[in-house]
Amino acid sequence: MTRFIDVPQLAALVRAIGPGRFMTELADAIQADYLRWNDFDKTPRVAAHSARGVIELMPVADRVRYTFKYVNGHPSNTATGLPTVMAFGALADVDTGYPRLLSELTLMTALRTAATSAMAARILARHGSRRMALIGNGAQSEFQAIAFHTLLGIKEVRLYDIDPAATAKLRRNLAQAAPGLAVSCAASTAQAVRGADIVTTVTADKAYATILTPEMMEPGMHINAVGGDCPGKTELHADILGAARVVVEYEPQSRIEGEIQQMPADFPVVELWRVLDGSVAGRESDGQVTVFDSVGFALEDYSALCYLDRLAQAHGIGTLVQLVPPAGDPKNLFGVTLANTNSTMHPNPAGQAPVALSGQQRLSAAA
Repeated sequence: MTRFIDVPQLAALVRAIGPGRFMTELADAIQADYLRWNDFDKTPRVAAHSARGVIELMPVADRVRYTFKYVNGHPSNTATGLPTVMAFGALADVDTGYPRLLSELTLMTALRTAATSAMAARILARHGSRRMALIGNGAQSEFQAIAFHTLLGIKEVRLYDIDPAATAKLRRNLAQAAPGLAVSCAASTAQAVRGADIVTTVTADKAYATILTPEMMEPGMHINAVGGDCPGKTELHADILGAARVVVEYEPQSRIEGEIQQMPADFPVVELWRVLDGSVAGRESDGQVTVFDSVGFALEDYSALCYLDRLAQAHGIGTLVQLVPPAGDPKNLFGVTLANTNSTMHPNPAGQAPVALSGQQRLSAAA
């Protein structure tokens, strides 16, 4: 049987654990896997581009587990009430190929993206950073603010979005979820970033945009560039990159999709795993501008799925489903179609019904 986790089940788990603790533990799991960088079979994600967006497959594996994520990016979806990003994924055993876990990853992607951002900032931002500007106040913004508040001790966040309703939404949610975080609104990007230690850009438009320009930069800033994540989509002026220390997740993928797609093929960058293991310096001085050119990498989804699998088993959540035929005669697949031939078709035939685990109810009650 395969464990299936849907959005309500994951949401109940996050509420029970707390978003801050959840992302802290997830950040530690992601960092631990980056420190095993050479254990993984890695590849840039496979993308199918269209006029309105992109659909991508993100696989990765070590010697024990294989994971993949299906994810899209369609900025115009919000006009019809659909999320810009939707995702699901699976975790399987390498030895047999058997799928252990099938999960929603839309909510989990937002959690792991914020956890990765804050994990990278712990080693790239100046020590004692306390003020952050958050440019782009859509679906990912709350997660980013809470992660930086929890993992880095950010005390003040200044918000800006071209959509005032998005900013108002973010401010309401943070008042409830992070009451210790001082939140203010800016009238422009330039006003938001003035005096900030960390600047997070997480905009959605699929365009060569220049959300940040060189005159907005101040010595020692750390830029967490999250929104540029596919060919033809950027947020930073190229001159910012040219004057900064740029760290990426996986260089072959970032050259295609990241901010550095604007730069020459020999533009120097540092991969995150090398900074984490101490072989290369991240920030070289307090006055240096650092950029985390984050596009999202499959290893982070591997960490997220493994972390979720451990939590689901510990808390007894999820639904057991028969995603593959049951054990029996592996050469008689057609026999599966002959089983229960005297039974009337029913969404949950006897002996094959999904099994909702009791811990789900306990988590829902606790939340």
